[in-house]
Amino acid sequence: MKANTYMVVSHITDYMPKGYITSQTCVHFMNYHFAWCPKYRRPVLLGRIKERLEELIKEKAEKLGCKIITLSIGEDHMHLFIQANPKLSPNTIIGQVKGYTSRLLREEFPELRSRLPTLWTRSYFVSTHGHVSDEMIQKYIEEQKGI
Repeated sequence: MKANTYMVVSHITDYMPKGYITSQTCVHFMNYHFAWCPKYRRPVLLGRIKERLEELIKEKAEKLGCKIITLSIGEDHMHLFIQANPKLSPNTIIGQVKGYTSRLLREEFPELRSRLPTLWTRSYFVSTHGHVSDEMIQKYIEEQKGI
């Protein structure tokens, strides 16, 4: 006589820590910390320009399917901590954000065109959060506001 055999089905997500995102074919946790500054590190991210920049970054993140965790805009630099889909490379994300914001801000604020040949420098900083917690990166970004 043959014994009944039962198959136990479990999902990989049953073993994953909280915060991981699942899709039909992928489980991921892609958080990036970006930092960049205006050309010549000019202190132009003030007042209405700063407010509009924040609005534009939020719009672009939504269009890209990304979630902003923390955004901090100083007068001459900024930090963006963002959660993204692994189909988007960090270079694509920052290129899209910088290109979109530069084009629209320079159209809306002519003083940016007269003071700077381009709004952003070509360079940027990016890191994945790795072994550092989300809270530690958020704390670091918050502490940078005083610089």
